[in-house]
Parts: sequence; C-alpha cells; structure tokens
Amino acid sequence: MVKGRQTGKAAATAAGKTLASKTASKTAKSAAASALTQSKSAERTSKSAATAAGKTLASKTASKTARSAAASTLAQRSTGKQR
Repeated sequence: MVKGRQTGKAAATAAGKTLASKTASKTAKSAAASALTQSKSAERTSKSAATAAGKTLASKTASKTARSAAASTLAQRSTGKQR
C-alpha cells in the first residue's frame, strides 16, 4: 500500500487563495480544492483532479498561487499501480 502525502501549510494557503480568487479558472479551482482536501488527510489525488492540476500547470494565465496548489495536487498522485 502506498503511503499518502499531505499538503503542506504553504500549498494549503495557496490553494485557499486560489479558491477565493474571482479570476481563477474552474480547472485551477478544482486542483486547489483537491490540494486543500489533502491538507488534513492522506487521501490520494484522483485522476480528474490530477488532470485539472496538469492543465493548470500548463496554463500561461494561471497565477503563481494556482500553480503552487496544482503542483501540490500532482505531488500526491501515485504513479504506481494500486494493489
């Protein structure tokens, strides 16, 4: 079983700012919500949240805080096969 990671304080703060932003995209907010959810638990990132995080990181218009939250979300995505 893969041990889950938790979102750090700085990434959780960035995720909160992204969720509160009026200009953040729906995709960025989805990735931020996933990161924020994982700040108190060891749940792994879902496929849809990982996809949203990837799109946020690839976006030229995403803010630095949105990218930080997205990176945290992807860091918690297991790349190995589940048992």
